[in-house]
Amino acid sequence: MSKQRYLVLHDYGMGGLWWWIHARSTREVLETFAEVEVVDDPAAVARTEGWELDEVDIDASTLPAGLDELRAKRDRQRTLPGFGALADRQVVFLRQAWNGDDPATYLMEVGPDGRRIRQVEVADDGTAIKTDAEDWPFNPPVVDLFDPQLPDQEIDRDEFERAWAAARWEDGR
Repeated sequence: MSKQRYLVLHDYGMGGLWWWIHARSTREVLETFAEVEVVDDPAAVARTEGWELDEVDIDASTLPAGLDELRAKRDRQRTLPGFGALADRQVVFLRQAWNGDDPATYLMEVGPDGRRIRQVEVADDGTAIKTDAEDWPFNPPVVDLFDPQLPDQEIDRDEFERAWAAARWEDGR
C-alpha cells in the first residue's frame, strides 16, 4: 500500500505540535503515535498548507522532537494489555477521576475521535453537573482510544445515562 500525506496534531492543552506524516493510513498514524489526531477537515488542511511543518515518513528511524516521544510512548503502550481495545468503537463511556484542586469524577460519552459528546461532573459532595458540546468553546480529543489504561475506566451506557438523567445543567437550561 502506498503512503499518503496526513496532517497530524498533538494538542497539549495550551497549544499544539503539527506535522505532515507520510503513512499508509490514518489508523497507522494513530497506532504509531500516542495522543495525536489526524486532521482531515479540508479548511484546516488548507490553512496549514502555508505553514513550514516538518514532513515525516512514518518509518523514519529518527523523528522531530516531540513526535519521537509520542512514538516511544506508543511503543511502551503497545506491550500492555488493553492496548487499542476501545479504538474501533463509535461511542465509549468512561469514568475518570480528577484529583486536582477541585476533586471530581467525570463520566464521559466519547466519540470515535476521542472527543467528548456529553459529560457529567460529579463533585465530592455528590453535586452532578451535565454539559455537552454547546458548553465547550473548544473540544479537543480528551482521550486516546488506543491507551491501554482506558478499558479499566469504561462504564456501560446505562450507568452513564442514569448519571446524565440525575445531573443538572450548570446554566439552568
